[in-house]
Amino acid sequence: MTPDDTGTAAPSKTRIEYLEELGDALVERGFRVRIVLPRDQSPVLHVMNPDASALTENVLAEQAADGWWYWWSWAERIVPADDASGAAARIARVLATR
Repeated sequence: MTPDDTGTAAPSKTRIEYLEELGDALVERGFRVRIVLPRDQSPVLHVMNPDASALTENVLAEQAADGWWYWWSWAERIVPADDASGAAARIARVLATR
């Protein structure tokens, strides 16, 4: 957290806010997204390529010792969660039809 103008710590984003930000960036690239809230598990962003519905991925936002990160479903980091645009670009490449 970083101090704001009042000298207090600025609140960090929530997991859902990070997923929503990434979802917005992916929708701009033409993907379909929805936040899924599985029972007793962390929420995920379900991403689908509308041109090839078999090309889907569930992306997580998780906090690690070095900050928030976007993660692939197979537990590999994508990019820091401060970079929704960069994450969207990588996800778009993986889910591309060509």
